[in-house]
Amino acid sequence: MTLVGAREGAMSGIRRAVAAAMARDLPAFVLPGPSVARAMGLDLSGSHLRLVGTPRHANLLIVVGPLPPGLRDAAAVTYAQIPRPRAILALGAGDIAPLPDADVSAPLTQAGLHSGLADLRRVIAAGAFRADSGEFNAPALEVRVEYTCPMHPEIVRDAPGDCPKCGMFLVKAEEGESHGHGHGHGGHGHEHGSEAHGAHGHGDHGGHGKQQDHSGHDGHDGHAGHGGHSEAAIDGIEPHFMSMVEMTEGQPRSSDGLQMDWIEVPFGPFFPGLPAGLRLTLTLDGDTVAGSEVRSLVGRAELVDGPQMRVADFVERLAAMMPLSPVAYRTLACAAIEEAASVDPGHDARRGRAAAVERERIASHLNWLAEFGLQSGFLWLAARAGALQLAVQGADVAGIAAQAGAIRRLTRRVQAAPLMRMRLRRIARIGKDTPASGPVDRARGGGSDARTGDPTLKDLGFETRVRNGGGALARLRLRCDEIAQSLDVVAAAGRIAVPQVPDVDRVSGEGAARIETPRGAAQLRVKLTDGRVVEADLDTPSDVNIALVETVTAQQELGDALAAVASLDLSPWEVRG
Repeated sequence: MTLVGAREGAMSGIRRAVAAAMARDLPAFVLPGPSVARAMGLDLSGSHLRLVGTPRHANLLIVVGPLPPGLRDAAAVTYAQIPRPRAILALGAGDIAPLPDADVSAPLTQAGLHSGLADLRRVIAAGAFRADSGEFNAPALEVRVEYTCPMHPEIVRDAPGDCPKCGMFLVKAEEGESHGHGHGHGGHGHEHGSEAHGAHGHGDHGGHGKQQDHSGHDGHDGHAGHGGHSEAAIDGIEPHFMSMVEMTEGQPRSSDGLQMDWIEVPFGPFFPGLPAGLRLTLTLDGDTVAGSEVRSLVGRAELVDGPQMRVADFVERLAAMMPLSPVAYRTLACAAIEEAASVDPGHDARRGRAAAVERERIASHLNWLAEFGLQSGFLWLAARAGALQLAVQGADVAGIAAQAGAIRRLTRRVQAAPLMRMRLRRIARIGKDTPASGPVDRARGGGSDARTGDPTLKDLGFETRVRNGGGALARLRLRCDEIAQSLDVVAAAGRIAVPQVPDVDRVSGEGAARIETPRGAAQLRVKLTDGRVVEADLDTPSDVNIALVETVTAQQELGDALAAVASLDLSPWEVRG
């Protein structure tokens, strides 16, 4: 057996020993990301894998679940950045084109992960090298030749010629090598070779972005001649020489008064510590953020697939669309349909559902702590929070009670950590008048909570929690507070019950429901005709909070800006396409 991504060479002698060693040590890069894998119940760290934050350090690509169409080109570029020999393990992924066929496919379960890895190790040991390794080609890797000015890299043309600013000859530059045009998913560096060409500006880390002329000038003014260069002849200096004054004229000014070029740097959609599927582009003035642009590459699909859907199919579709909080959205769908059909689920069912959503809130906040710890450099937090998330996800009341002490100790340690306070206390603040949802809203001294006034939750001892400050530190502390309260609610409920799809055969009507997901309030409106869903409309917290990215990153240093975006806990799956 051989790998699709085998390295060129005869499989003999020392290469067999190398292949056997590689099969034992599998550094893996996960798509869409470890947070999605944990949310789906996969314990990657406990599977004898070494998770890495860059494909440059991996030889295994693990694809978890179906890849959304908007992430496929970025996935192809990520694969091209993995050095050979390389392999793909697909877990419940289905078609993964334009990636090559997976070397091993397995179900999206922990057992499937273990069996898939065992099969993959045998494949690597038997065929990590082969005489004809072939090439990997995908549309996202195609090269387009561009021409740019060495002195003004914001000038990019499709054909050779002269720079309109300084008159210098334009030189050849590969797409993305200096300018980040095209897909621009954030690159890991520059690799030369047939599979790396065109990959610059892709992948999961921030690559080089394009420099822009923000002045609106084209180099022609009253102080410069043709092409913006001085026509005055000076002994010993060429006639077309530009002084630094002329070169920086019209460029944007930094806060210290210096005039300099700005550069756009893309991060994502697979950048460690940022939400998987999020594309963040920061305009940098030195190491300070002068502007930002953010969008989801996942893009929420239509809720109703076709002119109408069976109720059961609609509920399953909505839950599957939200891999980071499927229970909350399943509960929301069932509640809206019950409202449309005038169905009462009953007292015990409501208590069980409330506990199920609170269990997911605990797991979601722990997942966020794990990703935030990774992004902020607190690796102990990433490891411990990730392990506890897996322990409570899907657990019954007794299982959660068994982990409650460890979870409370972790949240107390996080809130008391002096380095955490120093790192976060002054960044990502938002005012009280700025629209926000969920913990982001309640961490500024007030805010709404869809659970307030719910009689079922009131009976279970729920009270709205808030924090003052409005910054990243307040959001972290509030999520820790909510974890502790959710533990109490689950214990008081005494049972956990994921909602079942109601029987609404032949029923027509309209209904709406609102629920507090881990990220904030979500509202769903549905219309039923003869027991089928014909219309649906959804508002999510990430639709609201994604608009805060520009506010929390403005004039921040690069590291603080990335931490600020992470503190919002955005789900790209919730954002409208």
